[in-house]
Parts: sequence; structure tokens; C-alpha cells
Amino acid sequence: MARAWQRMLSGRRLDLLDPSPLDIEIEDIAHGLARVARWNGQTKGDNAFSVAQHCVLVEAIFAHGNTENTNPQRLAALLHDAAEYVVGDMISPFKAALGLDYKVFENRLMAAIHIRFGLPAQSEMALTAAIKQADKMAAFLEATQLAGFEVAEAEKFFGRPKGLSGAGSQQFHALVPLKPIDAAKLYLNRFEDLV
Repeated sequence: MARAWQRMLSGRRLDLLDPSPLDIEIEDIAHGLARVARWNGQTKGDNAFSVAQHCVLVEAIFAHGNTENTNPQRLAALLHDAAEYVVGDMISPFKAALGLDYKVFENRLMAAIHIRFGLPAQSEMALTAAIKQADKMAAFLEATQLAGFEVAEAEKFFGRPKGLSGAGSQQFHALVPLKPIDAAKLYLNRFEDLV
């Protein structure tokens, strides 16, 4: 039988077919996500825009202007792509080509991650939809600022973000890809703030 586990720098061995929350560490997630490039690395700058930075951006958009969100909800937003620390960031067209089995696999891993950090295995539909909306807004910003999309093209795929002005909004309008070590620190700091 082929090996179906991934050894992490923490020493944990994560079984990919039957992931245990006990084998998941936030440091492994931050380290992995900081080294996974969004847009398959097709972005401007000396460094790739990492999934770690993307997750911090999504959480910030999710929280912007909505003080009613709880820390657990914001944590769910920060962790929304956490499975990619193991499986990488597959672009949406490739996920669609792989079909439903990939989504089942990814959902099983996300459930273990959620349980590890005290969240329900599956988020409520309204929360999932709100995080997905923030994710699309982040994709628009990344596409137009870093991935070479024209505004009209990005609008077609992601919609134009609304409500990203006012106090604290400057972080949405000057995306700068960080070195992996700095992206991991950013992610870990945000995690610590939320827990």
C-alpha cells in the first residue's frame, strides 16, 4: 500500500485519507501556506503572493466593517484555505476538472482542521457564504493588483468588491507579496489574535 501520510516539520504525520485533529499544528499550517503560491505563482513582485497572505486578507475583508463577527467566525475565515498547507493551491479550473472526489477529500481535511482549533467540523451555510464572498473580493484585489487582470476581466470572474473603503481599508489597496518567513509570521500573529 502506498504511503498516504505527510510528515510535517513539527514531526507530526498527517494521514491524508483519515486526518486526525491531533496531528494538525498551526505552525505547520502557517509554514506550508506561506510557501504555497496563489495564482500558480503568476503574480508580480520578487516573492509569490502566498496562500497565507491570502487567508489573512480574506479574514480582514470578512471582518471589515462588521463588528458582529465573533472571533471563532473570523478564525474560520482565516482557516478557509488551511487544507492547502498539505494539498497545495489548485486553481479553480483544475479542481473542477478533478471532480467531486477531490472536494470530499478536501472537506475531510478541513473538518479535522476545524475540530483541532475548536470550530464545528462544518461551518453553517451563512458563514460559509460570507467567507466565500470575502474570498471572491480578495481574488478580485489579487487579480487586479498582482495577477495582471484588467478590472473588467476580474469583474466578470469575481465581481467588483463593495464596501472596502473607510478606516482600515488601506490594506486592501496595496498588496505586496511577502517573503515566506514573513507571511508565516503574519498568519501566526493573526491566528494568535483570534484565539
